[in-house]
Formats: sequence, C-alpha cells, structure tokens
Amino acid sequence: MTFAWYAHLRNLGHRPWYVAALVSWSIALFEYLLQVPANRIGYTGFSLAQLKILQEVITLMVFVPFAILYMRQPIRLDYVWAGLCLVGAVYFVFRSPTP
Repeated sequence: MTFAWYAHLRNLGHRPWYVAALVSWSIALFEYLLQVPANRIGYTGFSLAQLKILQEVITLMVFVPFAILYMRQPIRLDYVWAGLCLVGAVYFVFRSPTP
C-alpha cells in the first residue's frame, strides 16, 4: 500500500490526479487480494487488535525504508520515538494470551 499511496507523488506528479488514482488503485487491488485472505488466516490465531497492531508495524517497516530510500526524506528523531511507541503497542497487545 505504501507504493500505491505515495509513489505517485514522485512518479506521476506531472499527470492529472485521476491517472495517479487509477494507477494507485491498480496496485492497491493486487495488495488487497493478498491481504484479505491473510487476515482471514491470521484471525484464527490472533485477536483483531493483534492483527491491527501487526499491520501497522509491518506498514511502518515498509514505509520507513521507502520514505528514506525512494522518496529521499530525511530521518528525524521524532520518528525513532514514534517507532518506540509502536514497540510498546506490540508489547501491550501481545502480553496476554489470545482469547
């Protein structure tokens, strides 16, 4: 989703918004075709909250290198603190057994 949501800012900035939307939707559809079955399988072993936290952490693990390497965004210390907050979220949502 990272590429679908943000790559058009760099690659299609000179095109009309609807071209960027169609390209982004095409990429997103492919990812949703993978994500929906993965969530169904994951829900058999994880709670809904655990699935959501995992999704956010995985998204940021993909987004950070994308933002730095592809979009050439500078690293800020605030991003490190935000990442540590997510580590805390993972801890709290996984510390008790799944119902």
